[in-house]
Amino acid sequence: MAQFFVIHPENPQPRLIREAVKIIRDGGVVIYPTDSCYAIGCHLGDKDAVERIRRIRQVDDKHHFTLMCRDLSEIASYAKVDNAQFRLLKAATPGSYTFLLLATKEVPKRLQHPKRNSIGLRVPDHPITLALLEELGEPLLSSTLLLPGEDYPLNDPYEIRDLLESQVDLIIDGGYCGIEPTTVIDLHEGSPVLVRKGKGPLDPFGISEEE
Repeated sequence: MAQFFVIHPENPQPRLIREAVKIIRDGGVVIYPTDSCYAIGCHLGDKDAVERIRRIRQVDDKHHFTLMCRDLSEIASYAKVDNAQFRLLKAATPGSYTFLLLATKEVPKRLQHPKRNSIGLRVPDHPITLALLEELGEPLLSSTLLLPGEDYPLNDPYEIRDLLESQVDLIIDGGYCGIEPTTVIDLHEGSPVLVRKGKGPLDPFGISEEE
């Protein structure tokens, strides 16, 4: 049965953040709010927790996970970023964007795109998420909390508890979240390419809304 922490969305309680991170480090699967929608995540190196997330979301081993990072310097540890890419990232982070970049050897092969060796990374703009990442000291492997057959992610923490409390270890109630996922930008080839239009505006990338 999952634990259920009510954490203030603007001033997260340090004690609850520490307890949440202990659950993550111990192999737990956690549901938590972000600046776009609720996400489900686990420790980067925990294969069993990753498989649990795959089962909950009913996705195969080709599903793209995202590394939630504290800041740009952490992104640079897990992705190869040139000067032009760095300027784009700096202009758009923190925010509701996921960037596809060439992974470094710090990213386990099983989490990379099998043909392109790329990984999704993002720096969120949400106090709870950033507090978790700061306490954890490394990226959190994450996926949007979109259940099989649904068109939109879950956004009510009490509905989430009703549906998933037997399948995860912790649910963080940070209030209602949005239901619009991140905008996904592919920087793998250099110039930004829109993969999915989501919450983040396209202005920083010189991409029109019609693309």
